Amino acid sequence: MVLQRAARRRNIEPMAVDRRPRSVLITLIIVLNALIYMIWGYGQEFVSSQVMTENFLVSWTDLVEGRYWTLLTSAFSHNMLLHIALNMFVLNSFGTIVERTLGPRRFLAFYLIAGVVGSLGHVLVSKFILNDPNLPALGASGAISGVILLFSLLYPREKILLLGIVPMPAMAGALVFVGLDIWGLVAQADGGGLPIGHGAHLGGAIAGLIYFFILRTKIRRPEPTNFFTPTP
Repeated sequence: MVLQRAARRRNIEPMAVDRRPRSVLITLIIVLNALIYMIWGYGQEFVSSQVMTENFLVSWTDLVEGRYWTLLTSAFSHNMLLHIALNMFVLNSFGTIVERTLGPRRFLAFYLIAGVVGSLGHVLVSKFILNDPNLPALGASGAISGVILLFSLLYPREKILLLGIVPMPAMAGALVFVGLDIWGLVAQADGGGLPIGHGAHLGGAIAGLIYFFILRTKIRRPEPTNFFTPTP
């Protein structure tokens, strides 16, 4: 990581580049996601697939049946290697900076809220737009979309590498991702599109937007430093 940030109680200011140890909180989140991934793939002798399906997937039907905790647990759940690898890579890239900006407590609260709002975004979209209330979803993508948008609002001029190749300001990259999710959701509503949880992505992004405006009076905008953070 090239840039380090830290939070203070009243004002959030940029800090000089340093080489502090990796964030313990981000590491714990990654480890928890990895453990649940391992249970999906290799833990069926200890935890049945039915238990995993009922407790680590989220859908409108799950909420109707009273499994409200899946709004949160599904945000720590992956059953595909590429899915978890991309999500955890982005979390480590952007989350480390945002966590040092907000502080561990604020970041954890935001991450959990963004995960829940992302899950709500999925269930609302599947019920009212896709007309499939049984459509299940899992993954940290909603929470991570919130982290990316919050990062972009905190540091809009910072450079990122879109898809690891194209350099652009963080805010422009965030708008590209939001635009792609809107386009993808429209395609799904018309019966096409890819099996991607666009509703969760947009829900997490909305959480990041709202959190920024709640927090904005306590934030001192830093000067851009032109560092590059890769994104998948």
